[in-house]
Amino acid sequence: MAHERRRQNHRRIHCRLQQEQGQIMGDLSESAETSAEFLLFAHYLRWKDMNTMNKNPELPAHFKPLFDYPLRDTSICLGHDGYYYMTGTTGFPDWWAVTGDIQIWKSADLQEWTPIITEPRKRTVVWNIDRDGTWEKEITLRDGAPFRPLWAPEIHYLKGTYWLTYCIPRLGSGLLRSVSGRAEGPYVDHISMKSPISPYIDASLFQDDDGSVYYLCDNGKIARMTEDMTALAEELRLLSPSNAEHVGFEGTFLFKTQGRYYLAGAEFVDGDYHCLVASSDHLYGPYGDRYLVIPHGGHNMFFRDRDGQWWSTFFGNNANAPFRERPGILKVEFDDELRIRPKEENLIDSLQTK
Repeated sequence: MAHERRRQNHRRIHCRLQQEQGQIMGDLSESAETSAEFLLFAHYLRWKDMNTMNKNPELPAHFKPLFDYPLRDTSICLGHDGYYYMTGTTGFPDWWAVTGDIQIWKSADLQEWTPIITEPRKRTVVWNIDRDGTWEKEITLRDGAPFRPLWAPEIHYLKGTYWLTYCIPRLGSGLLRSVSGRAEGPYVDHISMKSPISPYIDASLFQDDDGSVYYLCDNGKIARMTEDMTALAEELRLLSPSNAEHVGFEGTFLFKTQGRYYLAGAEFVDGDYHCLVASSDHLYGPYGDRYLVIPHGGHNMFFRDRDGQWWSTFFGNNANAPFRERPGILKVEFDDELRIRPKEENLIDSLQTK
């Protein structure tokens, strides 16, 4: 009897897969009961999730990094002076051990990038944990080895100056403010308690149309900040897409255009690190289905250039990506349903003709 039930469940799941692939609506009423059936059902769920993400988004042909320097979690913003500023996780090969620098580069055209600081021994470094930090200095152990990396700094221009979010795994995330109003700093800790703003990783900022600033982190958590941005004004809450627990397990980023909020996150799918997005008409949701936007583009962010064109950053996490752990950018566009996708043109040609 049990064997027959398993066979019936197999046939039911196979039938459901065929119905979904043929765009026939139906309802899978019972879950799998054995490990083999569970695996089959898991494959079905993954197929369904990926199928609702996007229609095979493709990266630009001949996609290459902006320059040859180890960097992860690429972040770019357009500054008040018309220059573009870039930061990201640095410290190779120790970015899984002990690091401490935040580095920034600048560009006038998104093609040629130069360090923002060129003094000897300070090249590109605008802030350092051991030189400038307080609560960030603690070194813990992971698997018996020293562990205190500085991960995923982001650069933002808000309220007339530059801001850097960053995180120290196991300690939390922080917020730095440029006291000069320039991207090169100097930067100071802006959180009133001189402590982490939250215990989570992958901090980001979003400013809404009314000027309110929001702090984001982790897997889609968000909270409004106080007007002076020295603390959170409310408890963190999780923004979730309609078809998953979160938009991504890390690398959260939020932006708004054409009256919609776009929530991005990073997720591993079959070992590859992708960028997924869900959108909403309202800041706190509800958000629609998450879908694949940038293949191999996990932990990216989106920015608009001087001409209003939207771009995604990129770094490439593994050998399946076009390049690995180097900064990159690609143009994106919005389809008729206002879903994001890579723009259908050659990246290099678009930069040369810009």
